[in-house]
Amino acid sequence: MPAVHPMNAARRVLAEVFGYSAFRPGQEKVIAATLSGRDVMAVMPTGAGKSLCYQIPALVMEGVTIVVSPLISLMRDQVNALIQNGVRAAYLNSSLTPRQHMLALDNARRGVYKIIYVAPERLMTPSFLSFAKEARIAQIVVDEAHCVSQWGQDFRPGYLQIAPFIASLPARPVVTAFTATATDTVRRDVIRLLGLQNPYGVTTGFDRPNLFFEVRRPKDRDMALLRFVREHEGQSGVVYCATRKGVEEVARMLCDNGVDAVGYHAGMSDEERGRAQEEFVADTAPVIVATNAFGMGIDKSNVSFVVHYNMPKDLESYYQEAGRAGRDGEDAVCCLLYQPSDVHLCNYLIEHSMEASELDEETQKVVLERSRERLRQMTYYATTGGCLRTRILQYFGETPEKPRCGNCSSCMMEHAERDVTREAGMIVACVLAMNGRYGKAAVAKVLAGAKDEQLRARGLDKLSSYGCLKHEGEANIRAMIDELVMNEALEVSGGQYPLLKAGPRARETLLGDEPVRVAFAAPVPEEKRRRVSPKKTVDKGLLSRLIALRRSIAEEQHVPPFIIFTNATLKDMAHKQPRTRAQMLRVDGVGEGKMARYGDAFLREIDDYLERE
Repeated sequence: MPAVHPMNAARRVLAEVFGYSAFRPGQEKVIAATLSGRDVMAVMPTGAGKSLCYQIPALVMEGVTIVVSPLISLMRDQVNALIQNGVRAAYLNSSLTPRQHMLALDNARRGVYKIIYVAPERLMTPSFLSFAKEARIAQIVVDEAHCVSQWGQDFRPGYLQIAPFIASLPARPVVTAFTATATDTVRRDVIRLLGLQNPYGVTTGFDRPNLFFEVRRPKDRDMALLRFVREHEGQSGVVYCATRKGVEEVARMLCDNGVDAVGYHAGMSDEERGRAQEEFVADTAPVIVATNAFGMGIDKSNVSFVVHYNMPKDLESYYQEAGRAGRDGEDAVCCLLYQPSDVHLCNYLIEHSMEASELDEETQKVVLERSRERLRQMTYYATTGGCLRTRILQYFGETPEKPRCGNCSSCMMEHAERDVTREAGMIVACVLAMNGRYGKAAVAKVLAGAKDEQLRARGLDKLSSYGCLKHEGEANIRAMIDELVMNEALEVSGGQYPLLKAGPRARETLLGDEPVRVAFAAPVPEEKRRRVSPKKTVDKGLLSRLIALRRSIAEEQHVPPFIIFTNATLKDMAHKQPRTRAQMLRVDGVGEGKMARYGDAFLREIDDYLERE
């Protein structure tokens, strides 16, 4: 009997185990390269289906696949999802008791598992090394591969143990590395540090068309966040804060205003963090407020929005965290609430991280400068005009097909750029006259000639700068101030009340030696806005019933709802309204394993609903 071609076997696994009829862009070539025995370096955005690129080969190849993964919660969710699909899998990390760890390794030695997730710090332990040298390892997968690079945004020293671990094995398996965000420099570093041999390289494109990118510059961040969350009531979302204190304050503010929210940061106990994540994943708390400690620890597909309460330090972190939204392919919103004080806070966090670093002095200087450059690029994204999606794609070395995407807050505005060199000099002069004792709002009010009692009480209406930019209005003046902060003509101090002061390039701006241009925005007329393509017709009543059934099963089995079926699968089910097992298997995300476990229950629910209708 002729052997089945590996890619035919892969297509069968895709359909029967995972319930999909076709590969997503990039998946098929990565899987083919892996099955041919070639190393892989894949850069695929969050939501592009990276996990299937190594899980499908793992089920086709003889032997076990080892997946090196950075966070406990991510491993647990991946393993639970595999088990729901009928795949035997396990994880090895610090959450297991010594007895559980021993039992898992014993099962692994007996060939019970096809896929084993392991923390990088466990690779070189005597017990795991002993197992690995005896086992038939088909594939080593390095997830979040950018963590191996000191030039990346999430360097983890434990990842440096991966190459020695591979070298210690009696036979070298195929090695595949995956990441969602990596510049050319980081990609080259990953290939070198992991010792990838002539890897098949693929970058599927960083664009996530279903994500709407937005930057807001609110005077009151709490009110802006509360307004945003209420606009998205009933949806699941993540709010990222830069500090632990910020997490606690923002979570408390949301709860005080009737929002079911939980906090998550590294200063909480394991039990507290676990409980918060479980409530969020189970949708009992639809909003989680977190530091980036939560960044890679979520495998929840139905996140409809991600809000950055503070600006992150770099676009790599921003795009990875924002990419937690819309993983089910549904439309989602990624909103950044920017204030100039964020720049100072990010600088402080960057310098503080260097103080705690074990790097030598020369390397620290290089890393510090690269971190500052990434912060400048992040600030540029937050403060300048132009398409937000284009800025992101260009940063990662990709040229978009069109200069404007039509699906970001900037593209919802018309931008008119003009020279404001003269006005910039007036702003710097005003800041100098105010002796760095006031913030952006006060400076803008003085320049706009605002009739403000506090200004008069402090004598600021007597300054020569008072009213000199009255014709611009406060909004335009604030936009110019943001540009000057970006250009380092002005600086923002830290503290509870950020103040404006002269920056390193203030003199050139004051004298008009350096041209300054700013793009001012106005809303795009309705007739010019992008027309969104029509969605599938979905029976909302049936969808509601299916969601309720999923929740009931999830509670009974003590697993997150999205592991039963994702939102996208339920919507496709409500659209196709299958009445037979064969029709149910044609729903995206319903494979043989899910069909055997849940298919009949969902078919009965659909039958009951349609008969009542």
